[in-house]
Amino acid sequence: MEYIVNTKEKVLVTGATGFIAGWIIKQLVEAGVCVHAAVRDPDSEEKVGHLKHLSQKGPGSVVLFKADLTETRSFDKAMKGCATVFHTASPFILKFNDAQKDLIEPALVGTENVLSSVNDTTSVKRVVLTSSTAAIYGDTIECVNTPNSKFDEDNWNTTSSASHQPYSYSKTLAERAAWKIAEDQDRWTLVVINPAFVIGATLSGKSTSATHEIFRQLGDGTMKAGAPPFEIGMVDVRDVADAHIRAAYIKKAVGRHMIFTETQSPLGIANLIKEKYGSTYPLPTKELPKWLLWLVGPIVDKTFSRKMITLNMSHRWIGDNSKSIEELGINYSPLKASAEDMFQQMINEGQFRKK
Repeated sequence: MEYIVNTKEKVLVTGATGFIAGWIIKQLVEAGVCVHAAVRDPDSEEKVGHLKHLSQKGPGSVVLFKADLTETRSFDKAMKGCATVFHTASPFILKFNDAQKDLIEPALVGTENVLSSVNDTTSVKRVVLTSSTAAIYGDTIECVNTPNSKFDEDNWNTTSSASHQPYSYSKTLAERAAWKIAEDQDRWTLVVINPAFVIGATLSGKSTSATHEIFRQLGDGTMKAGAPPFEIGMVDVRDVADAHIRAAYIKKAVGRHMIFTETQSPLGIANLIKEKYGSTYPLPTKELPKWLLWLVGPIVDKTFSRKMITLNMSHRWIGDNSKSIEELGINYSPLKASAEDMFQQMINEGQFRKK
């Protein structure tokens, strides 16, 4: 799919210190674009140092702006003069005290605040929203009840709530709000990217994203006795960044786009990296039976409720990524190298002990 990156137009990336956002910014800067990067603390060298490094390498540039998802008009200054807004900012955390406060409100209010600024910034012509497959479905068991027995862009998550799968609920509310705001005007267009589970190395060199938790448990021995039997779509972070950029610059791009390479599982990922790391680190070699996980899971890890185990473990995950291939022209990367990159980065950080 042919597209041209307009290097004369500035863009804004929200949540610029995030896992996906970093790679979006890298690809934009390498294409020669001036990127306005909205971050919570532009003075934190630990958080933004890698973005400054990208700017120094060029040929594009990165200009840092202070912004907060929960503050009204917080993005006005960063958005001024931008033609495209990549709204990637949204909490992705596995452990929290208050789902409403820590996940749902920042995701929803943040999206409303960003798009309110978009409505007041006449230079903006397109918004690319980072949503998730979590807005497409709530629990894996739902796959068999979809019209084609597979998840696609026509599906919406209708089963998550503040008490069950609150992250998925937050992404669903935020995306629905974005579509409502977009439909109430006709100056700018909204294109949505719905990535599945994103893997790969971070640009910051720090494995701080919640996406690293599965790899952490693979490498630290947590899953040595067996991996949980669940499936999920997975994709390389660089492909996700590429999808965002294509969504921004392919004029005919419309609607939602499910982004994933293939169906995978924790054991499947262990099998991908075992050739390189299996003799050194305590990777799982089998899956735990569902009944055992149901029995002891909630005791070992509070995120494994019996309801979650019942609705997600030992169910097939099948998705349809054909729209992303046909309309965006995504050429998906094999996951083996992505998984090895992610695992190696965590080794470099000293997160695992050799067995």
